[in-house]
Amino acid sequence: MYDPMHSHRKTEGRVTVGTELWKWTAAELAAAVACGEISAAEVVESHLARIAEVNPVVNAVTQTLADTARRDAEDLDRRRAAGERPGPLAGVPFTVKENIGIGGVPTTHGLAHFRGMRAGEDAPPVARLRAAGAIPVGHSNMPDLTVGGMHPRSELFGETRNPWHPGRTPGGSSGGDGAAVASGMAPLGLGNDSGGSIRIPAAFCGTAGLKPTYGRFPSDHRIGPDDPALASQFVPVDGPLARTVGDLRLAYEALAGTDPRDPRAVPVPLYGPEAGTRPRVAVVADPGGQGVHPGVRAAVAAAADALRDAGYEVEEIPDVPRMAETLAAYGHMVMTEFALAWPRIRTVLPESSRAYIEMSMERTPPVELPEYLRLTGVRLGLQRDWARLFQRYRLVLGPVFTEPPVEPGLESGSTDGHERVTRAMRLCTATSFVGLPAVAVPGGVLDGLPQGVQLIGPMYREDLCLAGAEAVERRIGVLTPVEPRPTPVEPRSGGTALLA
Repeated sequence: MYDPMHSHRKTEGRVTVGTELWKWTAAELAAAVACGEISAAEVVESHLARIAEVNPVVNAVTQTLADTARRDAEDLDRRRAAGERPGPLAGVPFTVKENIGIGGVPTTHGLAHFRGMRAGEDAPPVARLRAAGAIPVGHSNMPDLTVGGMHPRSELFGETRNPWHPGRTPGGSSGGDGAAVASGMAPLGLGNDSGGSIRIPAAFCGTAGLKPTYGRFPSDHRIGPDDPALASQFVPVDGPLARTVGDLRLAYEALAGTDPRDPRAVPVPLYGPEAGTRPRVAVVADPGGQGVHPGVRAAVAAAADALRDAGYEVEEIPDVPRMAETLAAYGHMVMTEFALAWPRIRTVLPESSRAYIEMSMERTPPVELPEYLRLTGVRLGLQRDWARLFQRYRLVLGPVFTEPPVEPGLESGSTDGHERVTRAMRLCTATSFVGLPAVAVPGGVLDGLPQGVQLIGPMYREDLCLAGAEAVERRIGVLTPVEPRPTPVEPRSGGTALLA
């Protein structure tokens, strides 16, 4: 653990800055820039230097935006000096997943096919972070078109390594942002989540991550002029990764709200009614009863203890609503849409990235129109059952992934590996399908690898999730930034096999 406010010194009222600014939180950086203690230019230079130092090992940042970041920082410093009040994320660098547009920069999706596809403008979440004063410093890696698997390996940019252990995946599909944030290349990352793609990198890299409610943040996931089909409209959401829950809160406040480019985004208040003096938390350590690694179970137990100490009433429950039915409905709806688009999609993917989706379609085959329409009603019923659960409990605590971080590409190498990863991420999948908010936060470290838990809340109650995650963070601590390990070292004991 580090104390960034003790990692620098002041000379005549001003900070003498080296590269240590990359260790600061977003909140600390923004406050120091706003009061003139440091400049946005100094912040950007520190993070660009950190990228140059560690990205050759981690390979998380795909396109470094050094020139534009410097110009943005200089402009912010000029405006602040002229008396303009900077935003709540003044000077804070952030990375952006390769499938989210940054104006004037190629949005490659990791593929050679899209190498020259420059974004005409910032995507809504990028524009919102910029409006709050944050500065994009680079695009970040992901699997090809996000469908190549969980591990961030792309045709254009290669493989991202977990800074804790290069023999373990950083998770995905927003693994580039997870690894960049964990290793100090940026205090914030902007990714997306359609079944764990923010929460799994947060868990595997030892950071925090927010998967918002469907409709909380505006987004635009089009590739070309056409909008995606139904499941691809309501399942994927954009969201932030950060090293602290407090920084997630800052990003949450900046990202939320309406935007004419996304009619799904709703003007819901950021903070709802107080949860009461002793809000109840339901704990589900083994969702669906399919097995959980003892180290992950221990992380959930540690988080539960932290919540008890913070005044929550914690109660174990048998399971979340209709887990098996939820997973089946999710799989059939999503794979039906993929099957229709697959002849076109597969032509732009390298052969190495086709296996994951092909195994997914074989595991959960597409359905005919009557069944697809029936499943849209199943989803509404699932949402209703979760809403009933939240009448009694304000939060649900469970694992992000029921195993410790696994080896790179496990989900694409064989049907057994595919099944193992699909099973381990089941709570993420279920909550994405229902559209609920969740915050992933570290629950501890086992055999040198972080273990993540998640706090799931009612729709549009991200504030409850953030508050619960802060209580866990106060007990467990902040685990990152870390120095990347350049060579694989096997865990001392335990391994990653799923235990029934």
